[in-house]
Amino acid sequence: MTLRLPAAGGGFRTYVPRTEPARFLTDADGTGRGTDPAGTRRPPLASRTVFSAAHVVADPYADISPDAPAAVDWDATLAFRRHLWSHGLGVAEAMDTAQRGMGLDWAGAAELIRRSAAEAKTVGGRIACGVGTDQLTPGAHSLDDVRRAYEEQLALVEETGSQAILMASRALAAAADGPEDYLGLYAHLLRQASEPVVLHWLGPMFDPALDGYWGGTDLDAATETFLQVISEHPDKVDGIKISLLDARREVELRRRLPQGVRCYTGDDFNYPELIAGDERGFSHALLGIFDPLGPLAAQAVRALDTGDVLGFRELLDPTVELSRHLFQTPTRFYKTGVVFLAWLAGHQSHFTMVGGLQSARSLPHLARAYELADGLGLFPDPAVAEARTASLLSVYGVDQ
Repeated sequence: MTLRLPAAGGGFRTYVPRTEPARFLTDADGTGRGTDPAGTRRPPLASRTVFSAAHVVADPYADISPDAPAAVDWDATLAFRRHLWSHGLGVAEAMDTAQRGMGLDWAGAAELIRRSAAEAKTVGGRIACGVGTDQLTPGAHSLDDVRRAYEEQLALVEETGSQAILMASRALAAAADGPEDYLGLYAHLLRQASEPVVLHWLGPMFDPALDGYWGGTDLDAATETFLQVISEHPDKVDGIKISLLDARREVELRRRLPQGVRCYTGDDFNYPELIAGDERGFSHALLGIFDPLGPLAAQAVRALDTGDVLGFRELLDPTVELSRHLFQTPTRFYKTGVVFLAWLAGHQSHFTMVGGLQSARSLPHLARAYELADGLGLFPDPAVAEARTASLLSVYGVDQ
């Protein structure tokens, strides 16, 4: 069968779908669930610490409006996390991939953290959870308000036994007058943290409200402030998560980190080279693109575990075109493509998102995402992905 796919520039093109999944999805039981021939879970990855920032699955039957609190399908959401853990990946929970501030409010995020942390304990999965300030209402807030909001979320994450990721805060970006306010607030939070945390620097391409984070729009000056926070509290910083889509800046920053502080790349454009590293070091990973790439990413890092850098790059380099497509401007809507691919891969029964965000990308964009993912062999059952793509095209009036 062939599909007529709409092209970004207008018109249609003919695409012949795959008929078999890629080899990395074929386990002994034929399911791609991350099991070895004995039916046990694969061990954690060894040479790199790798987190997938995971999406949430909406309840498609909830009678709610887009601006109402999110209705989450908890069974499907937790099943997807078990899928990631089964391949040896860690889960970065309640991050921007889970639509924090774009459909998922703090009450929903708190419930997500509690449920995922409990599930992680049950299956022995690694988990780190986002700590932010999104319980604050829109509008102006004082630095004390921001501090208390961070403290509330940090306490909840630590109560669940999860590692904390101190996320960039819209409220802090609005309230801070300069670098000193960031230095003071982060110093307070790090002193309070019971275990080392991950510091998160999310660029404005992911969230325009974070423009000027760390005290100004000069990235060189912001980098110095960021490094000062770390250097003053290295025992409380497990690592940093950089999402600036700038490989050169990440490498330069990585080389200046205190010994023992890890760099987790959040660069969804340049991740293969950053994870592979060079003679002076490498990045670990905390990536939204590893939501749809989970099994493939795990296999690639297992190649690194054996010292096979070439094999790692041969697996992961071809995925960059898909990632750059999903994260194209406006980058913050990459979640739509992530959830779309989860539906095509059979991880959920529908293409519905919290906040109605399934409408945030065009049909040509989604068609190209399908084509690129299918070409990589990402779908455990290519026939299901083809049929679901055809059904979406039909809804939009595209005859096959």
